[in-house]
Amino acid sequence: MALLMFAAVCCTAPVGNAISAYVTLQNAQDDDGIAEGGSAADIPQRMLAAYKRAVQQVGQYAPTCQGMRWPLLAGIAKVESNHAIGRTITAGGDIRPKIYGVLLNGSGAGGNTTAVPDTDGGQWDDTSQGERAVGPFQFLPSTWASIGEDGNGDKVADPHNADDAALGAAIYLCAGGRDLAKQSQLKAAIWQYNHSGEYVANVLGWIDQYTAAAKSPDLKNVTGRARTVIEAALSQRGVPYSWGGGNAQGPSYGICCSPGGKSGTPIRGFDCSGLTTYAYAKAGIRLPRTAAAQASAGQRIPASLSTSALKPGDLVFYATAPGRDVTIYHVGIYVGSGQMVNAARPGTVVRLDAVNAMSGYAGGARLL
Repeated sequence: MALLMFAAVCCTAPVGNAISAYVTLQNAQDDDGIAEGGSAADIPQRMLAAYKRAVQQVGQYAPTCQGMRWPLLAGIAKVESNHAIGRTITAGGDIRPKIYGVLLNGSGAGGNTTAVPDTDGGQWDDTSQGERAVGPFQFLPSTWASIGEDGNGDKVADPHNADDAALGAAIYLCAGGRDLAKQSQLKAAIWQYNHSGEYVANVLGWIDQYTAAAKSPDLKNVTGRARTVIEAALSQRGVPYSWGGGNAQGPSYGICCSPGGKSGTPIRGFDCSGLTTYAYAKAGIRLPRTAAAQASAGQRIPASLSTSALKPGDLVFYATAPGRDVTIYHVGIYVGSGQMVNAARPGTVVRLDAVNAMSGYAGGARLL
């Protein structure tokens, strides 16, 4: 796989503006942008609960809005505050110490070049010398004044509270009764949050990762080492694709270069055979590194038997010339119900895909 597929591209870093100042917490993020687990694993449970609660509540304030999902809120909060990681989050949702952005006084510090006059007398941003963004969703006090609501039932709308801030973000994204299931309207909502194309792309990347991570197959009838392999692969959902990336220990930086000229060297993640190598290692099975070589491991399942012959835990192969294993270019892990765990191609993340998502089905291999 490492020598027969593609490479990924990195997400770009956001820039701040007067609507949403980017909190300088980049150092709190992992090298590959996501903790091992590739799912809600990098979100404090209290913050995740706030995102999900906001989705349930937003209809009270934006009844015509459609398509609100917790990954949308998680994508914003990841970029704005890294989900408040490192802070204490109380049962009621209060975040301490509070999160403040840079003072928007036009000094250039933190990337701000436009002075924004104070609007709250320091009530939320603890300064009357100007404005600064506050809380896990980094609202300016002036913005909070128009969209802030009580999300946790304490009769106070506080941008430093996880529930209140998440609800405020949901209301803000839903402005005008948007249908956030439509990509164009979702992009417009994120652009409203921060007027930067780089910011929009960054947030969309995180939304895609959390969306992929939120889907779970039914494994109730899968046991033993097959379950071990599948759960290991699923635990990496959301981790970026990296040409040549991944090994038995987990995600790693890739190599240069793919047939399309892409380099995996700046991306810490998996290519398809790197992912299978990792997942099978968790069950004590050592695989060759490339997809074509992995086809020689275990009991071969001919393509002529169709995908109905596959069982959970089987390797699934794809070739440019099915029937000639030397042309195999891709491998996934079958999880049942016509799905596989897949590190597909550049710009994607480890995710669930249909087994027909790749071209040239070339059968499978059973090692369990």
